[in-house]
Amino acid sequence: MRAILLAAGRGNRLGPLGHERPKCLLAFGGKSLLERHVDCLRRVGVTEVVLAVGYRAEDVQTELDTLRLEPRPETVTNPRFERGSAVSLWSVREALTAGGDVLLMDADVLYDAAILARLVQRPGNIFLLDRKFDDAGQEAVKVCVRDGVLVEFRKRLPAALVYDLVGESVGFFRFSEPVARALAARSAEYIAAGRLDEPYEEIIRDLLLETPARFSFEDITGLPWIEIDFADDVRRADEEILPLLSGTE
Repeated sequence: MRAILLAAGRGNRLGPLGHERPKCLLAFGGKSLLERHVDCLRRVGVTEVVLAVGYRAEDVQTELDTLRLEPRPETVTNPRFERGSAVSLWSVREALTAGGDVLLMDADVLYDAAILARLVQRPGNIFLLDRKFDDAGQEAVKVCVRDGVLVEFRKRLPAALVYDLVGESVGFFRFSEPVARALAARSAEYIAAGRLDEPYEEIIRDLLLETPARFSFEDITGLPWIEIDFADDVRRADEEILPLLSGTE
């Protein structure tokens, strides 16, 4: 199993913090998010890591030099990081098609190690969802379930959609080899069609809606995590989430 971390984008909504460094290099408790990701992955036995980098990619390389990891994570540069994250997914197509199961992970998340353990321990094509979320600004990417089957995966839901369970996506997924290959192929179709400004979630959504039965979910409600998009998220990560983390220090 290999982990693919999407870390190419610029954190425009973070203000000055997002211009100073890539979000994966934001530090909490003396460790960058990148170091924390690698620590958590190694705890669950995943040592093959591929990073999609772009904005200030040289800073990520410097961090990897400092960490002296063996084996060293591979980096794949997305030169069009200012476009949508669909381009980052396409940039790691070789890692998606190299064989075996794949963990696909947003790099801008601070989380408890137990969340990753839950994902690794369960085979299949897995979404993680948290039922306790605030969607006042409609920023949450939502996972909707009806009768135990995933029926939608998007920020803005169709008005007529019927579901009995909804949660926020953590931005971490496990995909089998066939689905990982399908993601690579579909990302190539997006790029060929000029759909460079789409989020990578749309590509996953396409496959989900085509064959819902191939996918399942893990409910991690109650475990601490936060996706860091805004300056206040940095404060909350430091003050509210970090003290709750276990097994990552």
